[in-house]
Amino acid sequence: MVDIRWSIGALEDIESISSYISQDFPEKASEIVRGIIEKIEQLKRFPKLGRKFPDRDDERIREIIFKKYRIVYEIKEEIVEILVIAHGSRLLKI
Repeated sequence: MVDIRWSIGALEDIESISSYISQDFPEKASEIVRGIIEKIEQLKRFPKLGRKFPDRDDERIREIIFKKYRIVYEIKEEIVEILVIAHGSRLLKI
């Protein structure tokens, strides 16, 4: 089992997602954030669950999808670091 570490940027991303959705749908915001966190928790047991990040030729940089959100992470020995959480319509450069 690996540990999960959140980058500052990923923490800011999850806060922004929650704030944006809660403007109109507070209950939906909680549901989305909870779902993202549950998806990330799966990485503790299965760090290679996600696919290789398409724009990088690096097996350590991967992404998983939850609903319309892309969760980009890096595998570092016994740690999975969450790098970015973004809506799927956003262009990502990692």
